[in-house]
Amino acid sequence: MALRKNVIGVINFVAMLLSIPIIGTGIWLANEQDNSCVKILQWPVIILGVLILVVALAGFVGAFWRIPWLLVFYLVAMFVLIILLACLVIFIYMVTIKGSGHLEPNRAYLEYNLDDFSGWLRQRVRSSYKWDRIKACLRTTSTCAELNQSYRMAQDFFNAHLTPIQSGCCKPPTECGYTFVNPTYWISPINTGADMDCSRWSNDQNQLCYNCDSCKAGLLANLKIEWRRADIILLITLVALKLVYLIGCYAFRNAKTEEIFRRYQQGYT
Repeated sequence: MALRKNVIGVINFVAMLLSIPIIGTGIWLANEQDNSCVKILQWPVIILGVLILVVALAGFVGAFWRIPWLLVFYLVAMFVLIILLACLVIFIYMVTIKGSGHLEPNRAYLEYNLDDFSGWLRQRVRSSYKWDRIKACLRTTSTCAELNQSYRMAQDFFNAHLTPIQSGCCKPPTECGYTFVNPTYWISPINTGADMDCSRWSNDQNQLCYNCDSCKAGLLANLKIEWRRADIILLITLVALKLVYLIGCYAFRNAKTEEIFRRYQQGYT
């Protein structure tokens, strides 16, 4: 029985270690500029990782100090947390399944359309209240200012592989027909009616295209890339955690069976 409990303790210790990539993923998201401005996914991931750590620690203590109710708590709570983690993995996949950039003639970078993304993500940037807060945060970054230092000539800029935020927020949409002066300063065409974003562009370095739908789309495209990476880590951790949990359940069941059999033998003799 003691050996079984030690095995369960080791399994719980492994579960504690598996909480680290989950917490680390949340911290990584929180440190990304776009995610730190939006503040959607990082805290649920961090909180879930911390809960898994706490529950695994409870199971570890219950195994080594032979506290049966803690082991039962571990099995029930960890099952719930695994379900929540699975739901989170599926949710991230579903909301990021849509949305990709499209090429414009003679451009290496992609253009982004807000309507290409999932409705749930669009709702995160639709309201003026939410977007005012997000764009104020984006303005504090050096995302657009870096372009002026990197590209002096129009053709160099057109051949650049910009990030989605740089493509959507730091320049006017290509279809508007603006003339390049530098990456964040463009000469307006005679007719700016091709798209609503054409009239929203401003050479004011504090405005640029932060009011454009293309900027919102670029932000969502950036989020999609980072969330997909996070989702891969969470999926791998989920599979490992499920395996560890099933092994723990098997060991706990065997330990209880041996205990019942031992008590039966003692009562019989």
